[in-house]
Amino acid sequence: MTAHRILILSLLAITLGGCSNPVPPDKSDYVGEWISPQAALFISQDGTIRYAHKEKGVSKTVKTSLQGFEGNNLKVGFGPVSSTLTVNVAPHRDGDDWKMTLDGVELTKKR
Repeated sequence: MTAHRILILSLLAITLGGCSNPVPPDKSDYVGEWISPQAALFISQDGTIRYAHKEKGVSKTVKTSLQGFEGNNLKVGFGPVSSTLTVNVAPHRDGDDWKMTLDGVELTKKR
């Protein structure tokens, strides 16, 4: 029974791990590590998303997959379970820094 469970869990991990969509070339400015005092966002080229947000003593941490873009917003999740991260201001240069506003929080791209 244990070997059967390991096989099922391994297949599930492989299936879920392969659910992300890569970031399209026209959205490559999104790729990277973005930070602010209240939030951190990591977007890999292969579509892996890690997001952490702390506000008023409440923490939210998510590791998920990119399902695609809706305009500038990020649609994330696995299969039918999805959510949208609202990009209020798309990635852009601000002097020497790259900035983006996500869910009302301005993030700066780490160099």
